[in-house]
Amino acid sequence: MTDYTEINGIPTWYDERGSGAEALVLLHGGFSDSRDFAGNLDTLADRFTVFMPDRRGHGRTPDAPGPITLPFLIEDAISFCEFAAKKAGGPVNLAGYSFGGTIALTVALRRPDLVRALVLISTAFHHEGMIVAPSGDGSAMPERVVAAYAEVSPDGRDHFPVVAAKMMAAIAADPLALTEAEVSAVAARTLVVAADDDIVHLEHALALYRAIPDAELAVVPGTSHVLLHEKPALCTRLVDDFLTLPPSPTYMPIRRGGR
Repeated sequence: MTDYTEINGIPTWYDERGSGAEALVLLHGGFSDSRDFAGNLDTLADRFTVFMPDRRGHGRTPDAPGPITLPFLIEDAISFCEFAAKKAGGPVNLAGYSFGGTIALTVALRRPDLVRALVLISTAFHHEGMIVAPSGDGSAMPERVVAAYAEVSPDGRDHFPVVAAKMMAAIAADPLALTEAEVSAVAARTLVVAADDDIVHLEHALALYRAIPDAELAVVPGTSHVLLHEKPALCTRLVDDFLTLPPSPTYMPIRRGGR
């Protein structure tokens, strides 16, 4: 089922699939939309009620007058998680990819009551963790990004430069700069997933894993930042196992053994 719900004054498009007892909210990457999860995490609808929103100015959700800021996007995500949690009758499982992972991380920090479990895929918590990061005014975006936007946006292809400029201005005005100490406050059980050739430094993914108490780590071999589409079955199985199987003790715990 696809529908719109009003989130902070924005008619927000979302796809809802499945009828599982628990909700799984998927937050897409930057300059893209919920199609990031097509053929991979959207298949978890056989176990969960999966919610895939398009954030403001992205995908099938229209842009609105004024800037797009990181605080707006975080508040939008919190409001959508509240919406999904109300429909599901309890906290949500929250998975974010790339910039969506950054937003998901912040949601988990600000509203631990909303998040049952957290999955962070190719996620940076500080801008210095990025090997390649968006820069400029957004006018040099690859044609495939613009074409994908044009396929579904209610605002039309010609509006893409407006949204791109807003996003770049938001990044410049409020660069991501969480500290490991701040990240350590995440209370939800967490899985960190990284590609072995990602745009996020592997050392940064490792720092994220180490900062979050009892987090779990998966590095997907032979993949880049587009790992969800390069190895969809493996990525989906990792997330599925994490969300559906209880944590079990290991035979030789080191980090989890307090060493």
